[in-house]
Amino acid sequence: MSSSAPAHRPGRSARREPDEPRVVVLGDVLDDIIVAPAKRLARGTDTVARVRHRAGGSAANTAAWLASQGVRVDFIGRVGAGDVQRHSQLLVDAGVEPHLAWSSAEITGTVVIVVDGSTRTMLTDRGASAELDFDALTDTLLHGASIVHVTGYSIVQERTPVAYRKLVSRVREAGALISVDPASSGFIADFGPAAFLDLVDGADLFFPSLDEGRLLTGLQEPDDIVHALAERFGAVALTLPTGGAVAGKQGAKLVHAAPASSRLVDPVGTGDGFSAGFLAGWLHSPSVALSTRRGTNTAARVRAVVGGRPSR
Repeated sequence: MSSSAPAHRPGRSARREPDEPRVVVLGDVLDDIIVAPAKRLARGTDTVARVRHRAGGSAANTAAWLASQGVRVDFIGRVGAGDVQRHSQLLVDAGVEPHLAWSSAEITGTVVIVVDGSTRTMLTDRGASAELDFDALTDTLLHGASIVHVTGYSIVQERTPVAYRKLVSRVREAGALISVDPASSGFIADFGPAAFLDLVDGADLFFPSLDEGRLLTGLQEPDDIVHALAERFGAVALTLPTGGAVAGKQGAKLVHAAPASSRLVDPVGTGDGFSAGFLAGWLHSPSVALSTRRGTNTAARVRAVVGGRPSR
């Protein structure tokens, strides 16, 4: 048995004027177990490692980084029944307005993330997040939203394209933009790169990583990937492993943004932070150059903390 009823909110996020631009983020909220081995893993025995527990989920991370920049954010997600209060409070503390449904049949999703320098290897149990229904975005929440941001984790979970296409239609009718972060080359590979690209074709904003861009286009060079994807999307920002990005729109000169200076503490959530920074910039001024720079600045902040959300 499960419920789609909104969770009781333990508190309220910071009050903002109702006419401020607002972003609705729809997707995964998870528990991260971040493992940084001190040396190469030793099979069949112990390896000393730094292990940290953090709240995560690509969509929830993006919501938190948006709120950290003063953006008004509603987050829609799904957790295990016993975690509604905890995850709601964590989002409220981050400045996000949470709307969490719960499942008694599934636990909150969990990801074990093994970090090796700037590389992450993830073992993912999506748990209750896999049951998230796009209809959880009610007309009330959609009304007045400027952007609706969705991650690929939730898109590929649907067995048919009907639910996502219905979501896009509702977002368009409401006058909002649709923003997509593919989020996982592994899940996209299982879903089918061509099928995924066809499904999300036409999104206003698209945020692939370099690995995801290569998978979706079959191309290798960042500039070539952005040119190819810009034929399908309103604006494309391709994130690079260094923390930099290449972005552009069809027929326009590409923007190359170097990574902002920061000390690499943990790469987890770098792409989520970039998306948040770009979206915050786009709300202020729909400039690819300015938004990309804001994205790389936010990505640098993410790399300087352990976990995928702002430090408290």
